[in-house]
Amino acid sequence: MFNQDPGVLVKDSGSESDAGSTDQFREDVKEGLSASPKFLSSKYFYDGEGDRLFQQIMELDEYYLTDCEYEIFSLYKQDLLEQFESNCDRFHLIEFGAGDAYKTKVLISHFLQKKAGFVYNPIDISSNVIRSLVEDLGSEFPGLSIDPLNLDYFEAVEEISRKDTCKKVVLFLGSNIGNFSMEEAVEFFTGLGENLQKGDQILTGFDLRKDPQVILAAYNDSSGITRKFNLNLLKRINRDLDADFDPEAFYHYPVYDPLGGAARSYLISRKQQEVNIKAVPMLVKFNESEPIYMEISQKYSLDDINGFAVKSGFKQIRNFFDNRDYFTNSLWEKL
Repeated sequence: MFNQDPGVLVKDSGSESDAGSTDQFREDVKEGLSASPKFLSSKYFYDGEGDRLFQQIMELDEYYLTDCEYEIFSLYKQDLLEQFESNCDRFHLIEFGAGDAYKTKVLISHFLQKKAGFVYNPIDISSNVIRSLVEDLGSEFPGLSIDPLNLDYFEAVEEISRKDTCKKVVLFLGSNIGNFSMEEAVEFFTGLGENLQKGDQILTGFDLRKDPQVILAAYNDSSGITRKFNLNLLKRINRDLDADFDPEAFYHYPVYDPLGGAARSYLISRKQQEVNIKAVPMLVKFNESEPIYMEISQKYSLDDINGFAVKSGFKQIRNFFDNRDYFTNSLWEKL
């Protein structure tokens, strides 16, 4: 979105065909594996197998993020509705990277029960995800007004604003913002704000700084699913770009910096080796113990979160916490 660093690309549950064209995939792989240090873009994790593995990750005991946000929505669904309905008769509930809307269904169900006036706008770069979600929601919530968009996030908000002037509430959940550096997060929120009107709101999920061992375990689960998830990108390069990576010649290495708050994942070469990527074409040489930087998952203090709001033209309304204070959904309003 902003550059080719693996940390700036947000998980959208896209299919292989939607997460970028083969040409773009080839160029991104070429750039990343030609760099020093080497990196790969985390948006390409999410082919069919990657989606399946990520669903398993979200069900792991160690991966606390999903349960925390689900708990927050269950606890504060009425409080959130009251905030969303403030100063408006109806609103657009816009969700970036909607996926299967697992957590958002808690809000949708409550809002419909309370006869709130809203339209749900799921946004996802994957047309397959959008199609499946619309079918699912239509069956589960027959009374739901739904207008999906298969567009870039900012383009989608602009399109909604063009068609309708009523209040917009943007959901950016799951700590997807953590895939950005601190500077890029400010840039993202500022860009989003430029597409919103005064009084519009955003609700963002932030994973909070906590016991480093709890954080590290979330990216290094005992069952090895996260390891498979990272190595699957090498298998995708083999399949889509006619390469000969041996995934077992690399191992998954996550680290967490409690000072900077960044959890980073690497794949480490177990030996000196060469990989031929015929579709680029390029021959990539690895030294023993050489890393490939895969992704960042930033963790935040409350001061960090308030700073984002101030720097990007919003005021913070309220932070909603789970019972362990592991996670917060922060509600902001456009100034």
